[in-house]
Amino acid sequence: MTAPTFSVRELNHVALDVSDVAASVHFYGEVLGLPALPRPDFGFPGAWFRLGVTQELHLIGNRDREVGARAGHFALLVSDLDAAAARLAAAGVAFRGPKPRPDGARQIFAADPDGNVIELCANLPEM
Repeated sequence: MTAPTFSVRELNHVALDVSDVAASVHFYGEVLGLPALPRPDFGFPGAWFRLGVTQELHLIGNRDREVGARAGHFALLVSDLDAAAARLAAAGVAFRGPKPRPDGARQIFAADPDGNVIELCANLPEM
């Protein structure tokens, strides 16, 4: 059986766990001058910033856990999220999703062999 096909289109975002969202917003927004982006209501604190032309930085409030206990992640925009899920399943890779974000984009979370978290996402809304 041939594995389903999909392609990685680009790096979509990098997410970092932060202990103090306000201090991080000041650093990335005021000190580094990154433009703020609207962020869906995930039910936990955070902030989004534009990195260059299309990439983003997502800050995630630590939600009562030690920063780094679940490392930040990077997200890859893919051409077909269902094909990506099928391919991960066929390879025996554990993952969460696909599930929708509050803004309608769909996402999968998996880990590489060292436990680094990778998000695969699709159907991103226009910002």
